[in-house]
Amino acid sequence: MLNEFKVLSEAEGSCAGIERRGGKSPVLVICEHASRTLPEAFGDLGLSKDALESHIAWDPGALAVARGISAALDATLVYQRFSRLIYDCNRPPEAPGAMPEKSEIYAIPGNQGLTSEQRQARTEALYIPFHNAVRELIAERKARGQESVIVTIHSFTPVFNGKPRAVELGILHDADSRLADKMLTAAADAPLYKTERNEPYGPADGVTHTLILHGVSNGFRNVMIEVRNDLINDDAGQGVMADYLTGLLQQCLEG
Repeated sequence: MLNEFKVLSEAEGSCAGIERRGGKSPVLVICEHASRTLPEAFGDLGLSKDALESHIAWDPGALAVARGISAALDATLVYQRFSRLIYDCNRPPEAPGAMPEKSEIYAIPGNQGLTSEQRQARTEALYIPFHNAVRELIAERKARGQESVIVTIHSFTPVFNGKPRAVELGILHDADSRLADKMLTAAADAPLYKTERNEPYGPADGVTHTLILHGVSNGFRNVMIEVRNDLINDDAGQGVMADYLTGLLQQCLEG
């Protein structure tokens, strides 16, 4: 790759953060939109400070919730260390949303008119190594006879394109709904949050890429969890949500 297309410096390190690599739980927690950090080479992408702190750059609160679940279950956690504005690791390279030119109301100047070489550089620096890290973890677990259950953690904004969202917790799935079905039944039996299937997004919106890549294709149980981010905007809310989701996962994995 040419130097002019360098995405990450050596000092910035790997795009994938891994915690509890040897965790004993079958759950493998993945957080693709964990960070709002932009690689130094990209400056601010022409965006304001407010935009770079908003949900277009990351999933606020998602990493904290993922870490809470990881700690409670002794589950391995993999998360993306750089903003989805540079590359959204829950999208394949050919998807427009992988390197979005616009997100909700924000045009993203630094993503306008990318060349094929620039897109490839981002793919090689962020998408490929991130998902290779997940594959390596799955291979390690398989080698020691450990089951893998793929659980991805996301958050969503309570107002999108000017429209309020009533749903508080989304349980998402693609073709394999085994775990999602159980979680939705358990959530309905003890309704703490307004919980919906495949809301506020679903497979038609292209959000189940990671589930397909690492869950469905391997025959593993899998689920994507979307949390409305106003519920997890502080330590207390993040702790409550992590505890709730941990209990829900434990109940549904054991049942």
